[in-house]
Amino acid sequence: MTDSIILSDRRDDVAILTINRPGVYNALNGAVLAGLESGLAEATASGARAVIVTGTGEKAFSAGADLDEFAGLDSATAQDRLLAGQRVMDAVESSTIPVIAAVNGVALGGGFELVLACTFSVLSTKASLGLPESGLGLIPGYGGTQRLPRAVGRAVAAHLMLSGARMGPDRAYQLGLTPVPPVEPEALLAEALGVAGTLTSKGPRAQRAILAALRTSAPSAMDLHLEAVLGAIATGGSEAAEGIGAFREKRAPRFGEGGRP
Repeated sequence: MTDSIILSDRRDDVAILTINRPGVYNALNGAVLAGLESGLAEATASGARAVIVTGTGEKAFSAGADLDEFAGLDSATAQDRLLAGQRVMDAVESSTIPVIAAVNGVALGGGFELVLACTFSVLSTKASLGLPESGLGLIPGYGGTQRLPRAVGRAVAAHLMLSGARMGPDRAYQLGLTPVPPVEPEALLAEALGVAGTLTSKGPRAQRAILAALRTSAPSAMDLHLEAVLGAIATGGSEAAEGIGAFREKRAPRFGEGGRP
């Protein structure tokens, strides 16, 4: 790919897509999301049997949505942005080939939502996962409110989203968010390639059938539209204005008066 925001590499039957915005912890802006969507489509069309998604450097897989693109949005515009991000996550989740997240550092907000949309993940010992949106007066809007409870259960998901707490790689492994124990950062890509290589040695038709069957195995349909509507209301409100402003000014947010929302 020519867009340096997404670096593209190929190792035999495995395509590697690397989010390349290290100066902003690989934050997901519109260009990154479009690059991921087109990169996945190109990898599939070229005959790749698996895709690995990772981030540049050891600090961040992706720290989440680029807040500069959400600051000051009204609810209608915010909903359009959220739906566009959901479309990309849906493309990842509905891929006809496995998509593996190689999580090399923090995966927060939209970054964690991208991990959740992948078929599964491989985590570095430096990985840190979380949905901190509530501390910014926002809610997860790229599918997190729907996919996280299915992955870890309602109680754990509720705690992570309401508190904004981060989850370490060992806890993620215990909860089944990753099928393999965390590995040292320098071994992450090799581990992900090894796992991907195992997958590519299996029957491609069987792999596609398994992925199709998995997509129908959820106990109930995800209400992503409702998430986008609620997320848009939050984004266009005064809490988000205060939360995003505080984040950009590197200060604690002041929500409401007297501690009331």
